[in-house]
Amino acid sequence: MFVGITNTPRDYAWGSTGEISALLGLTASGRPEAELWLGAHAGSPSRVVGTDDTLADVVGGRLPFLLKVLAAGSPLSLQAHPTMAQAAEGFARENALGIPLDAPERNYKDAFHKPELIYALSDEFDALCGFRSAAGIRAIVEKSLPSATALLERLTGDDALRDVFEWLITRGPGVDDLVAAVSALADDSTPELSTVKLLTEAYPGDPGIVISLMLNRVTLAKGEVLYLPAGNIHAYLHGVGIELMASSDNVLRGGLTPKYIDVPELLSVLDFTPVAVPYLAPERPADGVEVFRPDVPDFVLVTIEDEGSYTLTGPAIALCTDGDVEIVGAGSAYNLSRGDAVYITPDEATLSFAGLGTVFLATTGV
Repeated sequence: MFVGITNTPRDYAWGSTGEISALLGLTASGRPEAELWLGAHAGSPSRVVGTDDTLADVVGGRLPFLLKVLAAGSPLSLQAHPTMAQAAEGFARENALGIPLDAPERNYKDAFHKPELIYALSDEFDALCGFRSAAGIRAIVEKSLPSATALLERLTGDDALRDVFEWLITRGPGVDDLVAAVSALADDSTPELSTVKLLTEAYPGDPGIVISLMLNRVTLAKGEVLYLPAGNIHAYLHGVGIELMASSDNVLRGGLTPKYIDVPELLSVLDFTPVAVPYLAPERPADGVEVFRPDVPDFVLVTIEDEGSYTLTGPAIALCTDGDVEIVGAGSAYNLSRGDAVYITPDEATLSFAGLGTVFLATTGV
C-alpha cells in the first residue's frame, strides 16, 4: 500500500528562510523553515494527503525512524543523544519524579535512542561532530590562539577531555575570560576560527564557542553523509540536508542555546573518546543506487537517481526532491513528483523506481 503524506516545515529560529520550499517546489511561508518531518512522531506527525488523518493513525503507533528535511540558516545547539538503555532509564526516572513531558527541564521525552545521519543536499554543509584528540586540540590552540594558556594547561591528554569540557560548560574559574579572549581573536583564517566567529555572532559569551575548538569541524560536499551515534556531541552549523534518525526526541544540550542544559545528565551520556570525522560511506548495489547503512536496525537511507530497485525489510517513506519517478511494488504503484512524499507498507516488498528524478527512501535495517 502507498499512502501519500505531507507536512508543514517547523519554524525554529535557526531555520533558513524558504530553502525547504525552494528544494521541494513549494510556496514559501515567509517564516524560518527549519525541519520538515516525515514520519509518525507525535511532535509533528505527517498528514495523509486528502484526509484529516495523520500517519500515526495509519500505522497505529510508532515508526522506528523519522525522516526530515533540515535547513540550518544559523548554528543549532551543541547536543548529544542517549543509548537505548540510557533513554529507557532516564524516561522511567523522570516519569517517577512526575516531570511533565512538556516541561523545559525534561531531558527524556520517550524511552528510545536517537542515533542519526545527515546527507548533504547543499553544495556545502557545515557541522561539528565528535571530540578531537587532546593533541589535535593543542595543535589548533597553539597555532591560532597561543594566549589561551588556561585551556592549554588543562589539556594534558585524552583522559583530560571530560574535565576540560566540564570546566567549560559549567563556566569554571577563568572560563568567561577565556571565552572573551578566544572570541576577540576570531577571524576567517582557518575553519576553526571561522566557526568561532560564527558562534560568537550567534551566541556571544557562550562557552560553546571554546568547546567548538575541541570538536571535529567538517564541511560536507553534496552527497556526503555523517553518522552520529549515541554519545557523539555535534552541532549543525549551516546547510540543507536530509536527516534520518531513530524516532525519538531525546536531546541533551551542551551549549549554544538558551534552552535547558542538564550538565550531570549530559556528562553521563557523552562519549569523550576522540574520533575521526564520522563519515558514512555508501553501498552501491547498482548504478544510480546508494545505500547508507548505519550500525543500528532502526533506519537505512537509500538514494535512487532515475532508476533502480530496493527490497524492503520493513515500512518505508519515499521523498522526491527532483523530477518525476514511478515506484512499482508487489501490489500497487505510485507516481512521485518533486516535493511529493509517500508512506509504503512492507508488503510492497521489492520496489522498482523508473523515471527521471531523485528519490530518498527511508526504511528499516536488518
